[in-house]
Amino acid sequence: MMKTGYLAGMEDIGSEMMERTLALRESFCEEASEADVQRAIGAKNRTLRDFAALLSVRAGEHLEQIARTAAREKAAHFGSNIAVFTPIYISNYCDNLCVYCGFNCKNKIARARLDEAQLKAEFEAIAASGLEEILILTGESEKNSPVRYIGRACELARQYFKVIGVEIYPLNSADYAYLHACGVDFVTVFQETYDPARYAQLHLAGNKRVFAYRFAAQERAIRGGMRGVGFAALLGLGDFRRDAFATGVHAWLLQRKYPRAEISFSVPRLRPIINNDKINKDVGERELLQVMCAYRLLLPSAQITISTRERAGFRDNAIRIAASKISAGVSVGIGGHSEQRGDEQFEISDARSVSEVCEAIRGGGLQPLMSEYIYV
Repeated sequence: MMKTGYLAGMEDIGSEMMERTLALRESFCEEASEADVQRAIGAKNRTLRDFAALLSVRAGEHLEQIARTAAREKAAHFGSNIAVFTPIYISNYCDNLCVYCGFNCKNKIARARLDEAQLKAEFEAIAASGLEEILILTGESEKNSPVRYIGRACELARQYFKVIGVEIYPLNSADYAYLHACGVDFVTVFQETYDPARYAQLHLAGNKRVFAYRFAAQERAIRGGMRGVGFAALLGLGDFRRDAFATGVHAWLLQRKYPRAEISFSVPRLRPIINNDKINKDVGERELLQVMCAYRLLLPSAQITISTRERAGFRDNAIRIAASKISAGVSVGIGGHSEQRGDEQFEISDARSVSEVCEAIRGGGLQPLMSEYIYV
């Protein structure tokens, strides 16, 4: 039977993961004892109970100790390497009405979709910077950015890059299998918030309003053959500690169900958007670092990305402590790497070029890594 709330054409894979994650989310308590926090910091194989303690208010009082522990874990799994990539926005048409997003269907912005010639110009400009990994993004409009269009963009991108990720509207397993055949390696989906009631308040129209279908996207992507999947809550939309806990639980459960899947986290905070500069972040940098460190200690081998939503100084510190991946030379406009043709999704904070970010990585005693995969 199709899961309640699913729309026609949405695949129901019958997974129990959402119910388990939401039940654990409800049990989360932001209070923890000193003993709980110290046990979590010192544990060898951390449990979800330890993860909750690391996200607690009390744990924030021990952020320096937690950061040192996270840095050791990161070094053990990634050495001095910091993966470098850039996002490329190929369309900003969207059918959803999300009150916090610059692409939402009611926002009056310049809309555009890149054609093949424009896609090639973008790929050539990015490749000239030395990057070997990209993340392809669209607005969530199946009509204006159909799966076949995205697939063709990925086929073209494979001529220039070794690693390709997508951050697009959720798909059925068969569509993910098609994109995988077109060259896609991994899929990232932001759940935005894991609070179903808050989610309903923020997503007023479009397929995105179906919380359950979005939740299962990563599992469908793995079933479609993807090597890796990414998780995130947009911190600031709801209770950030509870949302971060649910994000970690979701990834933790999925990794145990699919042990070969590569797991990654993003840690985005709210940013101002076109026609609404009143969107503010209510999650400070200390709290953001605490979330990143908690992710690192829960799943030490997971990739953690720090985006250009954050200022350059914070990003440079984050990669020394918990983050293992960083974006560079970023434009969030459509065609922004060659000739911008459509408006941005949000304002970025760090506009440094690829060479400038790589120089900062080396300046911190680390090594920029363009790709670690060899295809034969």
